[in-house]
Parts: sequence; structure tokens; C-alpha cells
Amino acid sequence: MSMTFCNVHFTQQPQKIVYVSGALMKSLKLSGKKSVKLRLGGERIPALVKPINKQGNHLYLASGVRKGIKVPMSGGVFLRNLDAGEVQIGPLIGILSDGTSSLINPFGSRTGFIKQLLREGSNQSYIFAFTPRDIDWQDESVNGYFLTETDRFTRKRVPLPDVVYNRLPSRRAETSTSINQLRERFIRKKIPFFNWSFFNKSDIYRLLENDPLAAQHIPESHMNPTPEQIKDMLDRHSFVYYKPSAGSLGKGIYRLSYVPKRGYYARYRNTKGNVLQRFATFSSLIKTLQTRHGRTLRSYVVQQGIRLIEIDACPLDFRFHMHKNGKNQWVVVGIGAKKAGKGSVTTHLKNGGSLLTPQQALSRVFGARGEEVLNNAKKTAITIAEAIEARDQHLIGEIGFDFGIDKDENIWMFEANAKPGRSIFRHPSLRAEGKASVEHILEHCLYLSKFRRREGV
Repeated sequence: MSMTFCNVHFTQQPQKIVYVSGALMKSLKLSGKKSVKLRLGGERIPALVKPINKQGNHLYLASGVRKGIKVPMSGGVFLRNLDAGEVQIGPLIGILSDGTSSLINPFGSRTGFIKQLLREGSNQSYIFAFTPRDIDWQDESVNGYFLTETDRFTRKRVPLPDVVYNRLPSRRAETSTSINQLRERFIRKKIPFFNWSFFNKSDIYRLLENDPLAAQHIPESHMNPTPEQIKDMLDRHSFVYYKPSAGSLGKGIYRLSYVPKRGYYARYRNTKGNVLQRFATFSSLIKTLQTRHGRTLRSYVVQQGIRLIEIDACPLDFRFHMHKNGKNQWVVVGIGAKKAGKGSVTTHLKNGGSLLTPQQALSRVFGARGEEVLNNAKKTAITIAEAIEARDQHLIGEIGFDFGIDKDENIWMFEANAKPGRSIFRHPSLRAEGKASVEHILEHCLYLSKFRRREGV
């Protein structure tokens, strides 16, 4: 199998003919052949081959061919020379999300990110975005959103894609029967579908507890804790975090602490802001939690509190944005240091936190040793990403980690997110990393679809 990058053009002839430049004929090993089977996604069509005298790699598709396999547009893409005289055009990359039927802002708050993916990817693929309702399973086609040269969306019907990058935004939707069926259908058709679903905290801790390298970086955690377990942890650790197993954005998190002779404290955030509540006894604290979250305290995790490094008496943690690259290896693409707001339970920017570069933060805390601490954290992030991937049954191409570092330079992993937010890339010093993040997503799509870029292309 060989692969070549070429320029695809359209002609108006109604026949099923492809016109191939001399250099491309040679690259695709078509010299002397009268016909070829052309493929896009799952669609195939036989076509006559006509060589043309033109410099470079050029492929001209007559309208009978273009319409027969639903080629969406002209431009630069890859060609794979498969067995039995078949040539595949692509890759055809699908970005799965949800939203409205508006052509201006079809994916709500995710529209800007999706446009960025389509803009970057259109130079080397047929890339489009779509929602679950855009799929026609009977026809095995998708009415996708493509981006025009004027940066506007246009709808085009194409075959099912070669690879799907899942950015469905809702945990609730992902657990629905229809979305489960959608994912399984792609898998049955052997279409790689990566970032299967949101992670559940309890599942991640369970995956990692038996991995000796990863487990040493996970704070003590208990799913569905009993009141006795919470009290035992408070006695041993002085403070703990009590958080929903399927939560995100810091919602529903409590910082529970015990101060001898003073009592118990719960710090949390409500609609009015940050709250600190004192309880004279442990039983009164538990009664309040049970009133709010059910007597069994199920679907919550209690986690050992870690004394994090601080700047200006405010704790710091770090968001590590991880990607699979074009060689299927985990790499750290972006890191943001998040400084908690005064009185906040978390470092989330929406809760009053602020963003720094990791170099800024670690040099203020560790001085000249900051770079070494950062490198150790990067190695740890790759170790934990590899451990999650090894134990997860589905394809993962992207992970966001929330890491903490204590004063003894120990590195702790608090959260792993399968669909991490991109707020760290808004920092002026991290915009290049934001662009690199998009490039890594596209490189991994090329890898999974088997359209790997050759050296020098």
C-alpha cells in the first residue's frame, strides 16, 4: 500500500472517468491500467483511467464519479493505493457534536473550536462536523457541516466517515439508548470512534488502583463513602474533598475539614458565591450532606486532601492537556497553572481562579528547581495516560488531567477528563499550544483512518 498527497479537481463530464497526471499515475502504480475502483468512506465506484500530461499530482473527477461516491469538494487530500486496484480518497473525518440547525452557529459554544478544526483539517482531508440526527443509517450517509473558503458553514451529504472524533457535550445524552446505539453502529462498521464518553471518577480510580506506577500519584479515594469512612479520613488527613463521581467544572464539590476543639467545616460554592459553614459535630455535618444528596451519599467520592503549593496563600493546581500524536504516542501539548480564588473550593476560572503559565508558577514556588519539577510532572502525566488507555476498552485520543504538586514535590492526579475544556488556551502565552492541540487531533485522525502522512509530504 502506498500513499500520495494530490490535488483533486472536478470536471463536468457525466461519464465515470478519472483523469490522472503522469506523476500521480506512477505514484499510484496505475501505469498501463484501464480502470480503477475509487473509494470515499464506505462508497466505491469503478471508473475508467485517462492519463493526462500535467506536472505534479493531480486527479480530475468527472461528475459521474464525484456524485457516485459523494466527493464533497475539490482541493488537497491524500490517496491510498489499496489492494485489488482500489484507490481511497481521504481521509473523511467526522466531528460529532450537538447543537441547533442554524448555519451560523450550529454547535453553540463549541462552534468556534469546531471551525478551528475544520479550518486546519481542510488542507489535508475532507473534514466535517455533524450531529446524531444528521446520520442516515439506511443510506449510510451523513448530511455534514463543511466550511467554505469564506469561513461559512455549508451542508453536504457524504458517506459515513473514516474516523469519528467525539465531542458530544452532554453526559446525560451520552448515556441515552440512542447514543449508545450510535456508537455501537460505528464500531460494527469498523469505523474508529475515539473519546468514547466522559470519564466517571470512580471508574478512573478503579482502573488505576492496580497499576503500581500510576497508583502512587492517586490520593486515597473511596466511592459511595459511608459516614464512618468520611470521619476516618478526616481524622487521618485533616481535610478531604467530597465530590460527585460524574461531576465537572467544579460543581457540587465540598472541601470538608476538621479542626480539633473547633469542629468541622464545609467550604463550597452556591449560586451566590463561596460559602464556609461550621458544624459543632460530625453528625450535624453528615446530616446536612444527607439532606442535600440523599441518605446513602451514593454517586459521590471522598478524596484525601493534599496540601498544595501556594502563591499568595492561594493553592495551585495544573491542567495538563494530553493528546495522542500521529505515531499513536501520548504527549503533553499544553499546561496551565490555575491559582484558586480567595475562599474558593477549586481553582476553576469561573469560581474566581486565575491562569498562569507553569513556568511562572513553579519558578515562584521552587525557584531554579521549577523546570525539573515540571519535567517530572510531564513524565507522570504520560505514565498515567498510558495506564488509563491500557485498561480502558475504548479508543482514547485526548485527556485533560488536573494535577496537584505538594511542597515535597510529590505529584498528585485529582481528575481525568476525556473531553477536556480548552479555557487554558485563552491565555496569551498558551495560544501556540492551542493550535498544536488542534494539529494533534487531526494527526491522530490521520493515524486512526490509516492516512498517515509520509515524510516530506
